[in-house]
Amino acid sequence: MLPAGPPLPTFAATLLWMKRPFELLEASARRYGEPFTMGLVGFPKIVVVSSPEEVKHVFADDGSTFLAGRFNHSLSALLGERSVLMLDGPEHLRRRRILLPPFHGDRMQRYGEAMRAAADRAIDGWTEGDTFALHPHMQDITLRVIVRTVFGFSEGPRHEEACRRMKRILDLAAWPALLIPFMQKDLGPWSPWGRFRRALAEGDALLAEEIRERRMSGRRSDDVLSLLLDARDESGHPMSDEELRDELRTLLAAGHETTATALTWAVRWTLETPGLARRARSEPALIDAIAREAMRLNPVIPIVGRILDRPQRVAGYDLPAGTPVVCSIYLAHRRPEVYPNPTRFDPDRFLGKKLSPSEFFPFGGGVRRCIGMAFALYEMKIVLARLFERVDLSLPEGSRSIRAERRSITLMPKSGLPVRVERLRPAAP
Repeated sequence: MLPAGPPLPTFAATLLWMKRPFELLEASARRYGEPFTMGLVGFPKIVVVSSPEEVKHVFADDGSTFLAGRFNHSLSALLGERSVLMLDGPEHLRRRRILLPPFHGDRMQRYGEAMRAAADRAIDGWTEGDTFALHPHMQDITLRVIVRTVFGFSEGPRHEEACRRMKRILDLAAWPALLIPFMQKDLGPWSPWGRFRRALAEGDALLAEEIRERRMSGRRSDDVLSLLLDARDESGHPMSDEELRDELRTLLAAGHETTATALTWAVRWTLETPGLARRARSEPALIDAIAREAMRLNPVIPIVGRILDRPQRVAGYDLPAGTPVVCSIYLAHRRPEVYPNPTRFDPDRFLGKKLSPSEFFPFGGGVRRCIGMAFALYEMKIVLARLFERVDLSLPEGSRSIRAERRSITLMPKSGLPVRVERLRPAAP
């Protein structure tokens, strides 16, 4: 027997999940406690947990029982069948070992200059007194960082063409309805899925051309693609062109949209806290705490999911094979026993304190924790530091208490977070 949950028809629950996921999670937890179930199109009844004990249980699995790749498969049409997010078991671990090295160690320092340059480029286009939505500017920054540091396109016409093609893909994929399998039908060049597939083909052609040229010429640089081209698994085998393409797609989707949205939420909460931006300019450690606290209150993705490969006891229930189990990031990050006064934005709670991976997990956990976590956190710190150093922003009247709205799998501030430029300062060397 499964836990209780809202008695909504699956289609109605899915619509509510698309429009108001935070509210659905909160209402379900209040009414049914933990665990509870949700019905979503494309899945059997989903069991939702959020306590540190149950999250730890899920994340402790070695990937043989709680299968993330099978849960993520609805994204395969967007990211590709060969993406690391679609893999399970030994194949997932093999790919993960290949992908990890470019995102750790001193390589972060090498990427920092590209991150600062992208932030300065955006800020240089602003004028005092301007009012605009911040999220598109954060998207531009993170897209340019990915195109430079991951794809390896230096500034110039090819870089701009790569940005143009990738932006079109991401904008077309942003419509949440495309996540529903029955919407993934190509009904011609003017249908939503048809337009997306054609844009994806254009982007894939650019990546395929770059991969082919790099293999033939042996040209390498300090970008992630160069490292992946030379990487080998334990048997000495390189990644195929198709595997590389799907991983580049995944890094684009995971490293661009999520980071841009997390940056936007961090700015939103900072602007609602008087004096915080000024304080952050003199306390570098505070910037990391601001980023983490923003991801606690408004996780970009509200859940991480698995599907049971065999029967398993979870949260006191004997669940059959095939049951989806999700850890709710949103609910876990608002547990009062872990986070006193949990709805209050308080970056100080992250200063000098290390939370367990089952209490704070905006990047997932266990063997499936996001490969680009260190990259994303470093980029957030670089970009936020540049913003606080160079710009005084404010929230226009009426733009406080902003709701979240869905953009593909992410949840961003409604209307992209309108902000006003109060003061600009030149970039320090």
